[in-house]
Amino acid sequence: MAIRSTNTASLLRWSAITVPLVLLLGFASGMSAPAGRDNAWYMALSRPAQTPPDWAFPVAWTTIYVLLGLAIAIVLAARPAPGRGLATILFMAGFALSLAWMPVFFGMHLVSAAVWLIAAMLVVGIATTFAFARVRRVAAWLMVPYLVWIIFAGILTWSIDRMNPDAETLVPPPATSQMS
Repeated sequence: MAIRSTNTASLLRWSAITVPLVLLLGFASGMSAPAGRDNAWYMALSRPAQTPPDWAFPVAWTTIYVLLGLAIAIVLAARPAPGRGLATILFMAGFALSLAWMPVFFGMHLVSAAVWLIAAMLVVGIATTFAFARVRRVAAWLMVPYLVWIIFAGILTWSIDRMNPDAETLVPPPATSQMS
């Protein structure tokens, strides 16, 4: 009984750190460049019919970030588990890739690079899921919504890339002041 309560306390402590941290970093990435209707470049792009409404993205990402924070907390709380270090490193690498997507796509307008970035996110996400499964299966299951969303986002990004071969130059940079 004492071991179970120690594990629960450890999980709660890790969750109190990882969930807010993942949310904070995710939201910071989201704020790094205007998105959706706030981005004139994005609004000028041709987008596939299955593009969700703007409100769906923050709802989906908030849910995913909470699940990711819980998943890594479960792995970190599994102190004696073999493979915990590798699973943690894979998670951090995949999360760093995820954080880079917003600035690459919305900030730099590099749609093709964003497609490759999502492909890398998916590969690392799958590897992380398998590594998590070796530590704690529930942590791996918490990764599934992220993987599904990444596949969907990859399809959308690839479609936007195909529909907008001139996306990088679609909207000129803001005009400079004419005052001398």
